[in-house]
Amino acid sequence: MKASLKIHLSGIFLIGMAAWFMSCFRENPKALTSEVLQVKNYPLVSFRILLKVGSAHDPAGKEGLTRLVGTMLAGGGSATITAGEIAARFFPMAAGVSLIADKEMTVFSGTVHLDNLERYYALIKDMLLNPGFRQEDFDRLKADQLDFLEKILIGDDDETLGKEILNLVLYEGHPYGHHEAGTVESVGRLTLEDIKAFYKEHFVQGNIVIGLGGGYPDDFLTRVLADFKKLPEGFTPGLDFPQPRAPRGYEFIVAEKRTPASAISIGFPISITKADKDFFALWIASAHFGEHRQPLSLLFQKIREERGLNCGDYAYLEHFVQGRDAFPAPNHSRQQQYFSIWIRPVANADRLFVIRETLRELKKLVAEGLSEERFELVRTYLLNSTRLYAQTLSEHLGWQMESAYYGYLDFLNEVPFALGELTREDVNLAIKKYLNERNVFISVITEDGESFKSELLSGAPNPVRYAGLSMPKAVLEEDRIIQAFPLDLKPDNVRVAPAAEFFRKAGLPGRPRGD
Repeated sequence: MKASLKIHLSGIFLIGMAAWFMSCFRENPKALTSEVLQVKNYPLVSFRILLKVGSAHDPAGKEGLTRLVGTMLAGGGSATITAGEIAARFFPMAAGVSLIADKEMTVFSGTVHLDNLERYYALIKDMLLNPGFRQEDFDRLKADQLDFLEKILIGDDDETLGKEILNLVLYEGHPYGHHEAGTVESVGRLTLEDIKAFYKEHFVQGNIVIGLGGGYPDDFLTRVLADFKKLPEGFTPGLDFPQPRAPRGYEFIVAEKRTPASAISIGFPISITKADKDFFALWIASAHFGEHRQPLSLLFQKIREERGLNCGDYAYLEHFVQGRDAFPAPNHSRQQQYFSIWIRPVANADRLFVIRETLRELKKLVAEGLSEERFELVRTYLLNSTRLYAQTLSEHLGWQMESAYYGYLDFLNEVPFALGELTREDVNLAIKKYLNERNVFISVITEDGESFKSELLSGAPNPVRYAGLSMPKAVLEEDRIIQAFPLDLKPDNVRVAPAAEFFRKAGLPGRPRGD
């Protein structure tokens, strides 16, 4: 595999001492491992301390436990210093600890100036290796997690809610099939003893990867590794995931709440990840169809630019969490992935038209593929945009960890070679092989769910109205085709439930689809 460990950062070449590959996750699970990027005379030091345990490891009935343990470690006190005192010591250093809690991993990260390194490390070492687990911190952080599930997730952001409900239906009955924060019911029954037992079981040497970057002293890594080797030996066995259920036809899940606009998320499981060669061909297709926040992508042009129906429309080849700018954040790595489409809110009156338009464009993508012009344009974009993914020490560490998870020496350095070898025919073959235009899950956050269900089942055309705007003849002619795009739904294809019910307890609310 062609790859280089030379990475450019603000005019500095970082030499990565690559001692950590896929074996860290699967072949050598008992070892405490490290990923380092030492930069002589550089004034900053970044940490990424990765725990190879995520929400998929939550015990049944205790969903949300891994995330609550993570927040206790990142936001609680140590055995010797309270949470308030830690915050007071971080503040003058302009530092802190951030948390990523995903399905298969939990990451603690932070960056500090070299002048403050010893004081900063003394704090995070104490927080992670000598946690206080005080009852008052547990009560406070558990209340925050419940508040997120009961109020913030349901009430504040319909776009995020739609994507999270899509994940629930994508992975129903699967270890990925609950939000990282769990459910109101499961979090409500968690105790401080659950936190302590989880830490004792999982915070062991074989589950830890130490990420360290920047201008730290030569002996510093040795000291950090020696500190973390005081943890007990052991590891958590990897999970053997079942295949998620594929949708049968168009399957709708409608979350009903008062809202003037409908948030729409569409998707289905796919059988490849970054570890597969075909990923790169399908990546070009996904970026053509709906690259995140890129106006030249197809869906953005068709729905927003030509028709003005919302502010953005995007597609993703894997689980997407936005990092800096519009680029993906690393360390949300997963063994199983899904293709998804995010339709930002549209007026309730236009919801069905936009769903039909999106499904029609997906069908055309599978049938027609990309033109040579679009293939070259999008490939060039990806070649250049991926050079901007890792601009900071922390991002470099994250992408090195991402690389190792998927079996690369350096994924970002591999991108030019992998994309450069592709042809338009490779991309169009991958589209037909992996994208599914007829069997799709669709989550909709909207008002009057039962009325919307009746509208879906009727199959009747639904014309779009442009509030007096004069539209080009070609757009209006295409609209007449879109408004009648067939869905062919039966009652069991549509579940409707109040939005407030989705994260109260395990399982999807609403009448399940029949066999």
